[in-house]
Amino acid sequence: MGVITLTSDWGLKDYYLSSVKGMIYQHYPEARIVDISHEIQPFNINEAAYILKNAYKSFPDGTVHIIGLNSEESLKTPHVAVFHHNQYFIGTDNGIFSLIFGEQPEKAVVLDIIQESEKFTFSERDRFVKAAVHLAKGGKLEELGNEKEKLIEKLSFEPVVSENMIRGMVLHVDNYENLVTNISEALFKKVVNHKKFEISFRSYTVNSIQKAYSDSRPGEIAALFASNGLLEIAINKGNASSLLGIIANDPIIIEIKEEGA
Repeated sequence: MGVITLTSDWGLKDYYLSSVKGMIYQHYPEARIVDISHEIQPFNINEAAYILKNAYKSFPDGTVHIIGLNSEESLKTPHVAVFHHNQYFIGTDNGIFSLIFGEQPEKAVVLDIIQESEKFTFSERDRFVKAAVHLAKGGKLEELGNEKEKLIEKLSFEPVVSENMIRGMVLHVDNYENLVTNISEALFKKVVNHKKFEISFRSYTVNSIQKAYSDSRPGEIAALFASNGLLEIAINKGNASSLLGIIANDPIIIEIKEEGA
């Protein structure tokens, strides 16, 4: 039984999600459907890419991922099916795949599937499902359309590093309102290297890294590296984003302090 995942900005109020699932089961009753997230901020491909990037590696080889946002097709942004890291991804070529992978995928094709509906506002149900079912059943990627050598690239913001400083940003605010930054543990260790440091964001500062949220007192600001290896600013038993007034794209600065400073 093939695994098909769904990531979208549909929310749970409307019929969109159930309609797509129903269409999958209509074509492939044995499918196993997994919801990654349907609470993506509308049209925010950066947030969708972050969530899918951190989720897809947990799935088995051959999993098919349907990406359900910004799916309107044009000559510049065609519908594509992609193969990368032994998994398949179906969505619109609008830059999201470069944000997920950080590189060009191993293979990609432009979907050549005639949809049954005369409406073109719900491609996930009317087109993506057919491609997903084909792949989940073991069909070949090349049978879905002609190869596309290069997909659109959208560059993500990388931390700026100087001799005594790392300038990063808040990449994502999770459901607990923890502030996930784009500063990796590997970069932190490379630049800071056991030196004294200060992490600053707005008018707040932190000068230590915790191993877990509970290492700080309830209500206290904590900096730690999360399971995905990225620096996170949190408040133990609290909501960092609301309480600190910090949102996605706000700056985070790590400054190396001189001895005695």
